[in-house]
Amino acid sequence: MSSSPADDRTPPTPPPAPAGSEPAVSRQEFDALFASVRTWGRWAPADRGAWNRVTPDHVRRAAALIRSGTAVPLGLPWDTRPGPDNAKPALHYMSDLGDVEAPEPATYKDFIGVDYHGKAVSHLDALSHVAYGGRLYDGRRAREAVGAAGARFGSVAALGPLVTKGVLLDLPAVLGVDWLEPGHAVRARDVVAAERALGVTIDDGCAVLLRSGRFRRSREIGPWDSDAASAGLHVDAVPLLAERAVALLGGDGDSDLRPSPVEGVHSPVHALAVAAMGVPLLDNLDLEALSAACAEAGRYEFMIVVTPLNVPGGTGSPVNPVGIL
Repeated sequence: MSSSPADDRTPPTPPPAPAGSEPAVSRQEFDALFASVRTWGRWAPADRGAWNRVTPDHVRRAAALIRSGTAVPLGLPWDTRPGPDNAKPALHYMSDLGDVEAPEPATYKDFIGVDYHGKAVSHLDALSHVAYGGRLYDGRRAREAVGAAGARFGSVAALGPLVTKGVLLDLPAVLGVDWLEPGHAVRARDVVAAERALGVTIDDGCAVLLRSGRFRRSREIGPWDSDAASAGLHVDAVPLLAERAVALLGGDGDSDLRPSPVEGVHSPVHALAVAAMGVPLLDNLDLEALSAACAEAGRYEFMIVVTPLNVPGGTGSPVNPVGIL
């Protein structure tokens, strides 16, 4: 995901084998889990979901975490090159090179466009992005709420900006490795162990970011199809996050463990977080600089600022969140 020219890009590597074999979760077990963490009917407005947890007190609490004032961008570079990790490259081209005779000053213009849901663009998933059993968050019928004109419920425009406490669960730092191998499952016990090791507390209204070291791995040994194999949260970690009342979940992957441990459900954490709990997701964040900054500061809590584009009817938005230490 670097910004180097295409001919300098590390050759792709075959999809790695999963690091371990996780016991399968049956569809019946998953449906029971979905029901147990569901928060339908709890919020008003419902299409902001768990972001309703974040109050001005949460913002002030987050601001109190700022000490050095170091601001760390978390978004990936805009990647226009196809690859095993970028099936839908972004678009960028110049539309005005300032060479038309006109009064001064000359202007230079460009166009950008992207099909951002996927593995290559840092983006936010709004509550209209994921349905399970034909239902969006709050039990809204997906076919009625989302159509060709966009989302009538759960639009990214309904979310607005988010400023809250961020917690970095830097699993490679905890385990003393460069990265988690694709297929590595992060279980509930691993989340608790990371809290203790890093001196952080996952609590009401916070944003939890999971670093697997995905982009360090891809930059050092080459990209791979992360939709086939990636480190991520096992579904048994989700009830813990529900109990802690998080407002936002994200990471350098898309939060899901792949291959999925759930029979017949490709993205179970997406279903649980977005459709059951109303928790928007941040996918494909570059957490390498934040990891280094947190290690240098000796703390893994910070203020996070997320400002999605105001797209009425949008199911999400490209984002470049900022962590401030």
